[in-house]
Amino acid sequence: MTIAPGDTLPEATLVKMGADGPEQVSLADHAKGKTVVIFAVPGAFTPTCHSAHVPSFIRTKDQFTAKGVDEIICVSVNDPFVMKAWGEATGATEAGITMLGDAESAFTKAVGMDFTAPPAGLISRSKRYAMVVEDGKVTKLHVEESPGVCEISGGEALLAEL
Repeated sequence: MTIAPGDTLPEATLVKMGADGPEQVSLADHAKGKTVVIFAVPGAFTPTCHSAHVPSFIRTKDQFTAKGVDEIICVSVNDPFVMKAWGEATGATEAGITMLGDAESAFTKAVGMDFTAPPAGLISRSKRYAMVVEDGKVTKLHVEESPGVCEISGGEALLAEL
């Protein structure tokens, strides 16, 4: 079942790079008591993700903060080492965007956003989407029809609804 506005985030553990190496993050626990934006991409360093999706949230981060968003989180079915390198390469880390790896695709599958595209080498990856989560509950959700476009899931489009 695909997650929808009104649903609560499922229990799933993602991974981020901490000062001493990989750290587990329970996304449901992490979102409690906060307003967060979660955007997901098919893969780190892939063309649309790298040149459009992440930059759209870097550009709009301060505007989200001004509207009461506590944190912007990028999720990708990649390991935390790749997510760390990608956050540094795009400027997302410097901008204050949290980069979380869903290495086993557990969160992605739990929210019903997984897809597979073997010709592109994308196995058990995430659809492209963005959501606003308030105290663990999804309030807005924008899902792209195609993983190669970033229109309704970009920072500007989501910001326009707040």
